[in-house]
Amino acid sequence: MTTTKILLVCMGNICRSPMAEGLIRHKARLRGLPLETDSAGTIDHHAGEAPDARAQRCMRVHGIEIGDLRARQVRPSDFHAFDLLLAMDADNLAGLHRLAPAAALAPKARLIMDLVPGHPLREVPDPWFGGPEGFEEVFAMLDAATDRLLDELGHGR
Repeated sequence: MTTTKILLVCMGNICRSPMAEGLIRHKARLRGLPLETDSAGTIDHHAGEAPDARAQRCMRVHGIEIGDLRARQVRPSDFHAFDLLLAMDADNLAGLHRLAPAAALAPKARLIMDLVPGHPLREVPDPWFGGPEGFEEVFAMLDAATDRLLDELGHGR
């Protein structure tokens, strides 16, 4: 079975994208699926930092540890290294499209919530300025999207 490589992308790579990576990594491990994951930000402001403490706390409540992850900035070479680049919002998707080293590679980048067509929000909101409830909202959205992602990849439940 071929290993699918997925990059999760938000702005700073300390809230939404590491949460998404943690969910995919956790679910793939439980299902015994051959997936490789990473996450990155469209800016380098938090490079080398662990995920936000509130994101870690939220994930830990759900039995998922993401404290080992470290923020990095997305690179043009990621379009060659990954099969799919999933952005949390339209701004980050536009940034990915600008960064694509070739027009033919740009379609690898898409919005993560496009995986959940019935969801009322098309973008995962940035919980940075809010409280724990924002991180729980992000978790719920990413939980649904990552289930659909695994289904779309043909891995089912």
